[in-house]
Amino acid sequence: MAQVEILMPKLGESVMEATITKWSKNVGDTVDMDETIVEIATDKVDSEVPSTARGVLVKRLHEEGAVVQIGDAFAIIETDADNPGTTVTLSASVAETSPAEAAPAQAAGIENEIRTISDNHTSVSSTGDRFYSPLVKSIAREEGITQEELDAVAGSGKDGRVTKDDIMAYLKQGRKPATAPAQTQTAAAQQPATQAQPAAQQAKVVQEKPVQGPPVSANAGDDIIEMDRMRKLIADHMVMSKRVSPHVTSFVEADVTNIVLWRDKVKDAFQKMTGEKLTFTPIFMEAVVRAIKDFPGVNASVDGDRIIMRKNINVGMATALPSGNLIVPVIKNADTMNLTGLTKAVNDMAARARAGKLTPDDIAGGTYTVSNVGTFGNVMGTPIINQPQVAILALGAVRKRPAVIETEYGDVIAVRHMMFLSHSYDHRVVDGALGGSFVRRVADYLEQFDPNRTF
Repeated sequence: MAQVEILMPKLGESVMEATITKWSKNVGDTVDMDETIVEIATDKVDSEVPSTARGVLVKRLHEEGAVVQIGDAFAIIETDADNPGTTVTLSASVAETSPAEAAPAQAAGIENEIRTISDNHTSVSSTGDRFYSPLVKSIAREEGITQEELDAVAGSGKDGRVTKDDIMAYLKQGRKPATAPAQTQTAAAQQPATQAQPAAQQAKVVQEKPVQGPPVSANAGDDIIEMDRMRKLIADHMVMSKRVSPHVTSFVEADVTNIVLWRDKVKDAFQKMTGEKLTFTPIFMEAVVRAIKDFPGVNASVDGDRIIMRKNINVGMATALPSGNLIVPVIKNADTMNLTGLTKAVNDMAARARAGKLTPDDIAGGTYTVSNVGTFGNVMGTPIINQPQVAILALGAVRKRPAVIETEYGDVIAVRHMMFLSHSYDHRVVDGALGGSFVRRVADYLEQFDPNRTF
């Protein structure tokens, strides 16, 4: 018999951990390959995790409600392999390889596991509030990296966590030996923060310090409602975004009368031809995609001192759930779709989001986000950036208002369909000229909509 560790798989971009919500198998149950073994939840989506081996579940390493880091083992399955007493660790890289590649990769994993167990002269562990994944700790052990060296490695992951790429880059650039004696380190620790740490490190410390609100007392008759898991994660994500990105919001008003009249004229024929209900969202999204092509600087991410310009245009659409929570499914390569394609994608994502049927891939890879606050009758808003993006657009409600129209005979006042566009952007890399010009261009495309166009 051999024992196989079942690892928490990668669940999408920026997802670092998952909460076990329900075990589908009990200890002693037989588990088939690819059979659901546990149900999990992240701040992005709920999902099922299939088994990567066939055998009997002999141990649960975590119970329901436990938070498990991506790449960590959460269960052990005993298989019918002919290698007794061997514990095999299936890494994410092995799970993603082809069958022909999997065998040597698993053999290498066994060899590494044996070497790790026998080589304990270098101890690497999590210190303080900093988390190190099993993969990072394994690399550190194998390369003889001390805990002090590891603590000094700058992390590019969530909350400053050290990733595999960070530690490999550290090794490639040449390790920096810890030369400062203990007395010097102690003295530095006793100095004021402004003397003991560089400015960049001070900023990082301030950024990672948890934000504590004022104490709140409940009065007689007050109802106390505990936040559910998803609400807690949304709250953490929003606070993190405000701390990371200096938000600026620009507002533009757009006359969308031509769009409203055109949609009223063609919506029945559109649904009969395509089987899809035509809403304003895909029409507005079409204008957003065109504007992103004109101003690609808003389709980016910030990685330390680097600006990553995204080649793909993957538009996230903030969607309210029946529970009152929020999720952002992503329409991949939106710039390759016509209006019919965008309509089908918007309707499909919205329906599956509300039914709780989104997959991790559906909410990963977004490069820009649109939030339709007009759905709730709001005329404008100041949306919070969906990290690691640098901008987000809020679409206000379309309302009839008297407006001044310029004609060849002079200015006249007429009833028009008007709406506000609210564009929040990261002032670290998007200045007012870019952020304001982008949202103005979106409004221009909406106002120039051809009322005689076909689908």
